[in-house]
Amino acid sequence: INKRGAKMALYIGIDIGGTAIKGVVIDENGKLYGEDSVVTVRGEEIVNGIAALCNRLSRQNGGRIAGVGIGCAGVIDSANGKVVLASNLGLADFSMVGLLKEKINLPVRITNDANAAALGEAKFGAGKNYKNSILVTLGTGVGGGIVIDGRLFEGNKSAGAEIGHMVIERGGAQCSCGRQGCFEAYSSATALKRRTKWAMEEDTGSAMWGKYTSDKVTGKTAFEYADCDTSARKVVDWYIDYLACGLVNLANAFRPEVIMLGGGVSKEGERLTAPLQEILDREVFAAQYARVLVKTAALGAAAGAYGAAALWL
Repeated sequence: INKRGAKMALYIGIDIGGTAIKGVVIDENGKLYGEDSVVTVRGEEIVNGIAALCNRLSRQNGGRIAGVGIGCAGVIDSANGKVVLASNLGLADFSMVGLLKEKINLPVRITNDANAAALGEAKFGAGKNYKNSILVTLGTGVGGGIVIDGRLFEGNKSAGAEIGHMVIERGGAQCSCGRQGCFEAYSSATALKRRTKWAMEEDTGSAMWGKYTSDKVTGKTAFEYADCDTSARKVVDWYIDYLACGLVNLANAFRPEVIMLGGGVSKEGERLTAPLQEILDREVFAAQYARVLVKTAALGAAAGAYGAAALWL
């Protein structure tokens, strides 16, 4: 109920994952009214599952849904409601918004899943008290999104904000995109695990061997042993230095009030954010005039669905 006594409009947020499609119903304040999911199927049949999920959530909430937002991996043309390419879903040049609207009779918007997560954190998570924020996700790759003056920045044809593919080491490590030295090639969990394995193989006396074999290394291995093992400490310092390099570049280019870290590596919390904050305070241009904070993202796996709903806010 709003201040005028009328029932608040509700919004459905859909996050399309590799194995499940998750849906939430929220109001403009982020209050949760319901959630549900369906199994992800590849190909154009995916729209039927999304439609069933939306209709179910709408019925459960008395048909009060004002709009549906979708976060989808891949290259997304948000202006025209199309999935340009989502290889993992078997979709190309697919009119997701148009087809879904026909099946659910509700207005629909769509964006890239990383953009949706950034908007979710900006509206309801670690960035909710700031107008300008950036989400950087540290997982298999490095993704994220940029919110400027409370609005999602997508760039030309919604293809912008691919922050993982800015080069931070010219001629450096090979990236999956084909270039060398990308942020992703140094600051993803994948890169962290690769560097940890290398350090263990170089130092057969490392304490990390006490618990981990080379094939069992995770993104937390080096952090776990950093206080008692020199090789682990070197890996952590290496990782933080390169991560900080990318964050400083983002801070200088966009000057958000806050950069939020998501993904598996972000679970290190202050062991990660404290040294990063120290470097940003030292290296960001005019840092003391317009400080950029580093925080851990707050919504976790829910950020994408909340942000998709927030496309209507």
